[in-house]
Amino acid sequence: MRETKKLKRIIAVILISLVIIYIIYAVVLLLLNPNNVYILTKGELYAEDETVGYIIRNEQVIEDEENVNGIYKIASEGQKVAKDEYVFRYYKDSENELTNKINELDYKIQELLESENILPSADIKVIENQIEEKISKINLLSSFQEIKEYKSNIEELITKKINYISQLTNNEEIKSIINERNQYENQLKDGASYKTATMSGVVSYKVDGLEDKLKPDNLSNITDTYLEELELKTGQIISSSNEHGKVIDNFKCYIAVVTDSELSKQAKVGDKVTLRISTTEEDEAQIVQINEGSGNRTIIFELKNMSQNLINYRKIAVDIIWWQESGYKVPNKAIITKNVNGHDLNYIIRNKNGVQTEILIKIEKQNDKFSIISSYETKELQELGFNEEDIKNYIKISNYDEIILNVENNEE
Repeated sequence: MRETKKLKRIIAVILISLVIIYIIYAVVLLLLNPNNVYILTKGELYAEDETVGYIIRNEQVIEDEENVNGIYKIASEGQKVAKDEYVFRYYKDSENELTNKINELDYKIQELLESENILPSADIKVIENQIEEKISKINLLSSFQEIKEYKSNIEELITKKINYISQLTNNEEIKSIINERNQYENQLKDGASYKTATMSGVVSYKVDGLEDKLKPDNLSNITDTYLEELELKTGQIISSSNEHGKVIDNFKCYIAVVTDSELSKQAKVGDKVTLRISTTEEDEAQIVQINEGSGNRTIIFELKNMSQNLINYRKIAVDIIWWQESGYKVPNKAIITKNVNGHDLNYIIRNKNGVQTEILIKIEKQNDKFSIISSYETKELQELGFNEEDIKNYIKISNYDEIILNVENNEE
């Protein structure tokens, strides 16, 4: 029994030793002869440039230089309006006094409602949820302008809620206070300066003074020096104005980029690309203008749809995806170039069950490291001068083919 256990231990030690020796041998072999087999699968290839873009919009500022008391927003940020629709009104000189009286009445109404048993309607519940959401978010804000906007939105929601309550309550005291409140609101509106949309589009109060400098009818003047003189910071959010508003054409906008990359030097008007504006947002774009500046090209792209996110900025980080192609993807070092029938043709070496075969392939797209490849069609092979026998024996590439790497390009 002891001899059997001893024999088992010896066998186990021998097996473990053999495994260790094999692992060491495999590692040494791998270092001396790197893996030269690549499994062919489908993938994606693209060429892109990382740069910054200046946003150009068709936007019309609405203002009145004689009014300095601030504005009351009728249309909210991002709201779509038609031409001649009310956007905002300017506060009157007596605005603060009347607003304070309205706020005092709001507190009285709230106190009386606490003793009332009014079942809130669905509309009131929606407004209350919106108010609670705004209040919870306002505590997290640090920007004075954003806090001011949220406060204004909350006041608008409270007014809506009170109007709904006035239709539901039978309490004469509450009704009387609401009527008094409405009289103050009417006084605010009487004689106020209302401003309307000069065109249809999206309302914004983010006015930065560049609306007349970065506009579509000025594309030919936008060069690298022109943009540099604006001294804009990338990613800086445009502050909301309390004196002006504007309407933006939301159907399209433009992005100007300054670049001297090799890919940009090949670009021409009419080319279509993809612009990656954020990690999740990609838009198709077309080159509509190329201006030569002091050594760099300024390329202007047109986007058919302007997202709400772009309204907040004037200068952003942007990736230009010049082209992208899907298909069978191989490393360039797997491709051999040979002269056949007077043509420089490309081949890969397929390994199948130990048999290596040269396969003619077509390069669809290529960057510094990889290529997207495909097989030739019969008509294409005929045009390249191959005979019927060659075409009959032509092997097409397929998924999971083993391709030999580390081959040297040569020309015969």
